[in-house]
Amino acid sequence: MRGLFKEAWALPEEDRADLAGLLIESLESERDEGVDEAWASEIQRRLAELDSGVEGIPWETVRAKLLGQRRES
Repeated sequence: MRGLFKEAWALPEEDRADLAGLLIESLESERDEGVDEAWASEIQRRLAELDSGVEGIPWETVRAKLLGQRRES
C-alpha cells in the first residue's frame, strides 16, 4: 500500500485532487439524488454569478486564510 501512496503522491497536484475525488466517490454506497440536484443548482448559481461579472477569489487566497484561521484556533 505504501508504494501506491508514493506513486499517488508523485502525481501533479491537480491529478491528486482528481484521484482523491474519485476515491471519495467510490466510498459512497448510495447516491442521494436530492444532494446531486442541490449541487447542480448551486453550480449553476455560481456560474451565473461569475458570468455577471462577480470576481472570484483565487484558491491560494482562500486556502491561506483558512489555514491561518485554523492555526489561530
